Amino acid sequence: MALTAQVKDELARLKVEKTSCRKAEVAATLRFAGGLHIISGRIVIEAELDTAIAANRLRTTIADVYGHTSELITVSGGGLRRGARYVVRVVKDGESLARQTGLLDSRGRPVRGLPPQIVSAGVAEAEAAWRGAFLAHGSLTEPGRSSALEVTCPGPEAALALVGAARRLGITAKAREVRGVDRVVIRDGEAISSLLVRLGATDVVGVWEERRQRREVRGTANRLANFDDANLRRSARAAVAAGARVERAFEILGEDLPDHLRQAGELRLAHKQASLEELGQLAVPPLTKDAVAGRIRRLLATADKRAKELGIADTEAGLSSDLLDL
Repeated sequence: MALTAQVKDELARLKVEKTSCRKAEVAATLRFAGGLHIISGRIVIEAELDTAIAANRLRTTIADVYGHTSELITVSGGGLRRGARYVVRVVKDGESLARQTGLLDSRGRPVRGLPPQIVSAGVAEAEAAWRGAFLAHGSLTEPGRSSALEVTCPGPEAALALVGAARRLGITAKAREVRGVDRVVIRDGEAISSLLVRLGATDVVGVWEERRQRREVRGTANRLANFDDANLRRSARAAVAAGARVERAFEILGEDLPDHLRQAGELRLAHKQASLEELGQLAVPPLTKDAVAGRIRRLLATADKRAKELGIADTEAGLSSDLLDL
């Protein structure tokens, strides 16, 4: 089961006793999953959900809290929508429920954001509103570079209201419009975990955190492996470049060269892929990495100085541009 389906399944089974929280959840679910329609001069409320258990939860809460009956219509998937959809419809008492839930204001006008009683309520009601919004149009992607908890909103006012509810929970969410659709997005892994706990999806949080940590460990291992590979390639290319320069230095200087510099140069030519530390261990007597580097550096500097005096090509003359950049 995908993470989104797991979250919705767990949230739809969560028992909520506080009446104000049940009202906030219903209002948010209706606001984010559907809308008000006028059919034959009568206001009808419809909410379209993607899981049967969430639809049944909405119907049960509407009946328990408001005393209104509703019907459930199953719409088979087709086209872009593969899965079935579940439409909860309130026809007989649609206008009454719309006023009770705050979807209509005192003058009978549709509320564009969340109802005022939710916006001004406490933390528990803010959690319930987020729970209803997620059940209506929420999604949770797998942990990774583009992981996110996201809710599709019916308009910018509803998106801003949901951002404000998240702020009351101490969580930073962002509202944005993508291809004409308003969304509220949370990308920070810690914030996603915190919100899931507050909504009541405690089982899914364990799965999310396990996958997130596994992804982070794998990513760190890959970065270290890539870093080591890059360093090895760079070291090998640098050794090849140094060997070519030493070979040219011997041609320039001939026999006019101190023994200790010659020894370092001969080690470099004999072991072109070896590191400076390995060359030091091969020297007789053994030398430190810095000592080997210093002797090779002096050898090349001496040869370059002599080449300049003679007006001939120096030790870098035969190197390609990518080796010169090392």
